[in-house]
Amino acid sequence: MKKFLIACLACSLSAISYAQDEAIFSQYFISPILINPAAAGFEDGQRLQLNARGQWSGFVDAPKTYAVNYNGAMGPSFGLGLGILTETAAQLSRTRVQLNYAFRFKVKDKVKISAGFSTRYEQLSLDNSATSGSFFDQADDIIFNALNGVGNFDASLGVFGSVNETTYMGLTINNLVKTRLDQIVTENQQNLLEFFTFQFGHKVTVPDLKFTLEPSLMIRQIRDAPFQMDLNMKAGFLDDQLITGLSYRTLGTVGLLLGTRLNAFYLYYSYDLSFQRFQRYTAGSHEISFAFDLKKKKKPSDK
Repeated sequence: MKKFLIACLACSLSAISYAQDEAIFSQYFISPILINPAAAGFEDGQRLQLNARGQWSGFVDAPKTYAVNYNGAMGPSFGLGLGILTETAAQLSRTRVQLNYAFRFKVKDKVKISAGFSTRYEQLSLDNSATSGSFFDQADDIIFNALNGVGNFDASLGVFGSVNETTYMGLTINNLVKTRLDQIVTENQQNLLEFFTFQFGHKVTVPDLKFTLEPSLMIRQIRDAPFQMDLNMKAGFLDDQLITGLSYRTLGTVGLLLGTRLNAFYLYYSYDLSFQRFQRYTAGSHEISFAFDLKKKKKPSDK
């Protein structure tokens, strides 16, 4: 059993070191900054957000991910974001630091567009306990190098826009550094735009009922990961003081969302249930987010 686990760790390290998972958290349709650097400061405010996700609850040594993100407007046209993420899965751990930069433009009174860029550094390491026992092979370069930590850089480009503050669209070009390095090493003709994340949504408001309905779509193709398409539906009640949502992912997962807002404080909880056979060994995946607006955007009615 230990040999099987260490083999899984080796495969995971090899995959994760090249695959930059751009959608670790499922609540990106509430916080686009999680998948698009151009969303930094887009709402003209300052926000601090904490995310925690427990994958495959009940499964031994299942992945656990924690992140803290800040993004805000630095003047009328510039946005900045900083994110720190840590993740553990069995004896494998990952730490990531990411900077987001965005420039906003008003095309018309009700049309706003932002272009963004992100840089990140990631460090992966394997705990020394993974080498205990006779199953460890010192000739295994992947595991041996991981004991000292494996670092890599990556970058992405993004655009994000909204019309009438009700319709939004975003596109992120992912894994720019890794794709370029592959071209240098293998001299292949791989397209730099091959890896992307696309997002689209529209918000419908019923003022008399203080009710909103927001369908959205996310399409993702990133390195060393299967193609993914998410269909999301979010509903808000009492001027979005109570939020609920439902997501369906083509990878065979359904996600449920509950959230609330109290002035500048936000709390969200998600539960993911898989249709795959692996689900019988877990109690699903849990995700929770806390967000706080440090500087709320003033509405026209507040001026």
